[in-house]
Amino acid sequence: MSSIDWSMSAALANVTRGGNEVPEVTNLGDAVRAWLALDNGLQNEAVLRPEHAVVVDGETVTAFEGQAIRGLAERLG
Repeated sequence: MSSIDWSMSAALANVTRGGNEVPEVTNLGDAVRAWLALDNGLQNEAVLRPEHAVVVDGETVTAFEGQAIRGLAERLG
């Protein structure tokens, strides 16, 4: 089982902040936490792009969309 590098850079996009749609670029762990703080509608629209592909349940993923981000959140601990 591969370990997820929570410190790698990641961009959380498709989320309106202060009336503007500006991607939040931070580390993967903080991006997932920011996604958890969004309301359900914004969670569904969000796209999370980590700096490197992440292996989840044997599948290599380069971007997570909407509720697929919840799978990462469950691994965040």
